[in-house]
Amino acid sequence: MATADQGVEAALDRAAEACGARGAQLTALRRQVLRLVLAARAPIGAYALLDRLRADRPGAAPPTVYRALDFLLDQGLIHRVERLNAFVPCAGPDPHAHCGHGHDHPHQFLICGGCGATAEICDESVSAAVAAAAGGAGFQLLRSTVEVEGLCAECRAEGRQIPAHRHG
Repeated sequence: MATADQGVEAALDRAAEACGARGAQLTALRRQVLRLVLAARAPIGAYALLDRLRADRPGAAPPTVYRALDFLLDQGLIHRVERLNAFVPCAGPDPHAHCGHGHDHPHQFLICGGCGATAEICDESVSAAVAAAAGGAGFQLLRSTVEVEGLCAECRAEGRQIPAHRHG
């Protein structure tokens, strides 16, 4: 059975191959930032990444992390969860392979208000409903991200509730 570290390393190798196929390079720094996003148990913010990066690179500054994040976003290797101002890896063994879409597929995230866990889903009916609603309003849709807050199965089983200040 593969360890979590082996899984992360395999994902990093696949990411490097995908970047190379597009003529881009997953440099050591970019790989390190992607490793930190992959290893995070929940969405992780840029400054938390910077703090972790400084363990190996004491001189790292915010622009260092933001440039790496921009690259990883452009390559479709991570997503930004706007509500949390944080980053998550793109689900699936290959970027977007799990839903058959290209780099700019509609993103849908389920965000647990109890523990912060975030899951990426790709439900065609959600995408179609958003596109239909936008078209009905005369709006030309370029891309969409749907973020839904609720409680994950584990938090529900533990009886957790979303704090009142986060409702609505």
